Amino acid sequence: MSLHLLPTAMLGILGGGQLGRMFTMSALSMGYRVTVLDPDTESPAGALADVHLCAAFDDSEALQQLADTCVAVTTEFENVPAESMAFLERHIRVSPSSEAVAIAQDRIREKRFIFGAGLQVAPFLAIESVQDLEQDLIGHLPGILKIARLGYDGKGQIRVFSSEEAKAAFIEMGSKPCVLERKLDLQTEISVIVTRSGTGQSVCFPVAENQHADGILDISIIPARVEDAVADHARLMALQLAESLDYVGVLAVEFFVLDGGELLINEIAPRPHNSGHYSLDATLFSQFDQQVRSMCGLPPGDTRLLTPVVMVNLLGDIWGDDEPAWDVLLSQPNVHLHLYGKKSARIGRKMGHYNVLAEEAEWALRQALELKGRLKKE
Repeated sequence: MSLHLLPTAMLGILGGGQLGRMFTMSALSMGYRVTVLDPDTESPAGALADVHLCAAFDDSEALQQLADTCVAVTTEFENVPAESMAFLERHIRVSPSSEAVAIAQDRIREKRFIFGAGLQVAPFLAIESVQDLEQDLIGHLPGILKIARLGYDGKGQIRVFSSEEAKAAFIEMGSKPCVLERKLDLQTEISVIVTRSGTGQSVCFPVAENQHADGILDISIIPARVEDAVADHARLMALQLAESLDYVGVLAVEFFVLDGGELLINEIAPRPHNSGHYSLDATLFSQFDQQVRSMCGLPPGDTRLLTPVVMVNLLGDIWGDDEPAWDVLLSQPNVHLHLYGKKSARIGRKMGHYNVLAEEAEWALRQALELKGRLKKE
């Protein structure tokens, strides 16, 4: 097989939500064809792809069809069965690797790997039974008990202030493996998105400053309002982690920034990330372009920031009985609206986002917040 996979090759992706949709749009625009495997009959990515295999992620026939018809496969989320990725690896090019996905989908493995790579994480304990909470928890309380697998967007997390609360929270989460992570006083949160090719070429996107609401990303500000030394260190840590994972693809690394600029890695995502959606409009290549390029053996594209930008998530909360007042956004000459093609809105569901571009990040932030306040119809 040629090192470079070129149009009109068929690319496969496991998962057909908004990340899969934006990947599909990028791949199609570059001349590739796309097969989406997703069990949702109304998959946002499946609606655009050349082929939508409507089946479970571990369906053997669907996986075999991917292996038979695609030249390479990627994933849009970390909770796809790593076994499915491993099966595909035996037949075709897969990025990221099943091993990288398996590490990222388990908080215990993830934190141990990051620490083993010589990088710092918040103080944590692996909790695999209630007996693990019988030990001295000084240094880890107050903390957050996080389920080890299948937690995202603030789900599967409970704040605890005592051993008794930690035990109750562990039982509430089904006594499944968790990590108890000490709650820290944060200056801010940032993220770095890395692209690494199969030949080891790596580039970082500009650092994003992230604000969350109820555990879900709300706003990303680019460039992040941190010292240059902090941003540089975050990029170096992200590159070091990608190297340690022998990673191929797009990797998101989320950081806690403590007072004094100390950086701790919070978690990783083996895929494009919500905090990188600004790249659709504000960098030369988007994170989805990079996902296509890396799986096809192409060198990473240029990630330079063309203009400061603020990204705002659009959740189902603002729908109400009517569609939001889209003219508020569409009438602005410096605002890009991206909707994900989801049929129904509900509280907490990511329905789209918009990017506000301006000469200064603070200007973009003020405008983004003002527009957000006008979107929901009374």
